[in-house]
Amino acid sequence: MVPYDQPRRTVDEMTQRATGFYELLNTRRSVRSFATDPVPQELVERAVMAASTAPSGAHRQPWTFVLVGDPALKTRIRQAAEDEETENYQGGRLPAEWREALAPLGTDSGKPYLEDAPWLVILFEQRYGVAENGDTIKNYYVKESVGIAAGIFVAAIHNMGLSTLTHTPSPMAFLTRILNRPENERPFALFPVGFPVPGCTVPDLTRKSRDDVLIVR
Repeated sequence: MVPYDQPRRTVDEMTQRATGFYELLNTRRSVRSFATDPVPQELVERAVMAASTAPSGAHRQPWTFVLVGDPALKTRIRQAAEDEETENYQGGRLPAEWREALAPLGTDSGKPYLEDAPWLVILFEQRYGVAENGDTIKNYYVKESVGIAAGIFVAAIHNMGLSTLTHTPSPMAFLTRILNRPENERPFALFPVGFPVPGCTVPDLTRKSRDDVLIVR
C-alpha cells in the first residue's frame, strides 16, 4: 500500500467543478458524420490512457484498445461491418421491436463513418489473461470493468473537443479476425474518432430528467 492524499476542496469549488463537468458532458452527442480532417494520434492515445485509469476487478485491467488509422484496414472493417448490419436490418436478424426502437435514430446498414473518421478505436475485453509461460490468468468483472473504461474514453474524447460514436455491430467476430487479436480477447465496442462534418445533424433527443434516473432514500 502507498499513501493517498486527495486534496479536499470547498463545497463551492466542488459544486463549480461538478456543474461544469455535467454541462460539458450534456453537450455530448453521438456523431455519425465525420470529417476526414486528420487528428494527431497522440490525442487519441491520451484518451486511451485516461480510459485506462478505470477501476477494474482485482486490478486486472482487462482491456486492449486497438487504434486503426490505415485506410485499407478501415475499408475492410467497414465492408465487414456493413455485411453484418445488412443481415441485421434487411435479413431479419433484428426483431421488429428492435428496429422500431432504432427508427428515430435514422440508422441503417450503411456505415461510411468507418472510413471517413481519421481513427477507429476498437476496444477488446480480455476474457482471461495469459501469463508469460502461457498459463491462464482469471480476470474478474470483465464486462463491468471494460464498460467503465469505455465510458471514460467517451468522456475524454468529448472533453478534448472531438466526437465519437459507440458502434457495436452484432456479431463482432470479424474485428478479432481482421485485427488478428488473440483468443482471449473479444470485441466490446468500436469508436470512430474525429471532427464532425460542419453542419452535421444528430437526432433530436431528450435525456431523462433527474427524477427519472435518481432515487434518494
